[in-house]
Amino acid sequence: MPLDPETVRRIALLARVEVTDQELAATCAQLNGILAMIEQMQALDTAQVAPMAHAQDMVLRLRGDEVTEPNQRELLQAAAPQAQDGLYLVPRVIE
Repeated sequence: MPLDPETVRRIALLARVEVTDQELAATCAQLNGILAMIEQMQALDTAQVAPMAHAQDMVLRLRGDEVTEPNQRELLQAAAPQAQDGLYLVPRVIE
């Protein structure tokens, strides 16, 4: 379904993107090209294709979750203007 210039203007308005009259024809052609490519991709039979989480078959190296630094909460919160029960207190910004 090709997009007409008025539909592209409406999409641009909804997306809060300024499209000038000079850019309208090129933008319309680009969007129609994208939609045509999507239609071609939807026509492909992907029943035999296994779902992938990533384009490359790779495994991430994980390290152990170990504590490497001592707890310095009291020292760091001593410099804060206000702290209570291990939390920093900040002024209310939403009424």
